[in-house]
Amino acid sequence: MSTEKISCTKKPFQTVMILTIALGCMAGLPLMSEAAPVPGARETAKRIHDRIAGIPPSASVLNAMESCLSTDTTACDAIAGALTSSNVGAIKAAYIAMENDAFYNSTLKNFAAPWTNEAQSPFVPLNDYTATVIGMIRDDVDFRTVLSADLIYVGGTTTPPYSNSDNLHYEAMENTGVSLKTELTPMAQTSIAGRTAIPAAGIMTTRAAARAFFVDGTNRAMYRFTFINHLCSDMEQMKDITRPSDRIRQDVSRSPGGDSRIFNNSCIGCHTGMDPLAQAYAHYEWTYPSGGNADVGQLTYDSVNVQPKYLINSNNFEYGYVTTDDSWTNYWRNGPNAVFGWFGAQSSGTGASSMGAELANSTAFTSCQVRKVLKAVCLRDPMDSQADRAKINQIVTSIGTGVVNMKSIFAESASYCKDGTAYQ
Repeated sequence: MSTEKISCTKKPFQTVMILTIALGCMAGLPLMSEAAPVPGARETAKRIHDRIAGIPPSASVLNAMESCLSTDTTACDAIAGALTSSNVGAIKAAYIAMENDAFYNSTLKNFAAPWTNEAQSPFVPLNDYTATVIGMIRDDVDFRTVLSADLIYVGGTTTPPYSNSDNLHYEAMENTGVSLKTELTPMAQTSIAGRTAIPAAGIMTTRAAARAFFVDGTNRAMYRFTFINHLCSDMEQMKDITRPSDRIRQDVSRSPGGDSRIFNNSCIGCHTGMDPLAQAYAHYEWTYPSGGNADVGQLTYDSVNVQPKYLINSNNFEYGYVTTDDSWTNYWRNGPNAVFGWFGAQSSGTGASSMGAELANSTAFTSCQVRKVLKAVCLRDPMDSQADRAKINQIVTSIGTGVVNMKSIFAESASYCKDGTAYQ
């Protein structure tokens, strides 16, 4: 067996690498492939704070968080004792980190911002959708009500005040750098002037959501992006051609391109569940000046008639379903999509709020929230790891059909990812 000689003709970098590896092997030194050393309590505490708040902690906060991970928890308990009943050190440390303003102004803002636009971009101004998510998390509001509650968060002292036709109120909050932790104030959507007659359905009836998903179209976008953002599933993943097609609207051709097989083997798979659920939005519309800027429009509601968009292109299939009201039915409760784990009190109803409650009262909804938080805290897609998927299932099982407390999920995720080797 021949051995390679180190020649003067080799590049310096190659020579150094060969010598380094050779010396390391001879001396029994650890190579790069070996596991990194386990971080100490202080390093772990700082990592938790960095992942939760996105900025370094102050010396006093770091000391308290380090105490949470040490044998003497006196400094930790002095702060965390009022925040959580957990006895797990890393969870107590995470709750201390969540007291930082940056958790609300940065982490949660970036966490929720992609849900507010079709491009799913985090680079959008603060708006009423994002602010409401932040406020609900701050106040430990059961997140299952995010799609149904008569609730919105506004700035308590910010001017200009909330407007139905622009976003200046929230942009002012962001531009002035006010602490969202202290500034956000809850109120009923139906208590806002100009909205008293518009039935509230959580974030789905915020101005930002309406601008993004009720504008033009057929209102199916609101359904689709609600599923993407809050049940982590898109239409292609939910296709089921075995459900009844009796509620599919007239605008869907039964023989696209003259081939009915396309409808029966593809189109029906999404529309059979989507159309009877999206009917809950039949009275909502995003109204803006004809030929004008949609950004200056506002959410409107016709309590008598369904919006004309529900009746467009009726000649595509005149025998299709004609929408006359906002009643909805969840056909996904049966068949393959029963795997979503629906456990709500009703499988049909009237209006967007009760339909939103149906979606949120599912195992898929809970799992989606945990998955999103794990991704935000651990900085990786948890679906790529068997261990991460097991952790999601463990948290979801512990929640069951109970309250979804988002701060608790953030803390549990931070505890799970506290080891430096868990981060990419």
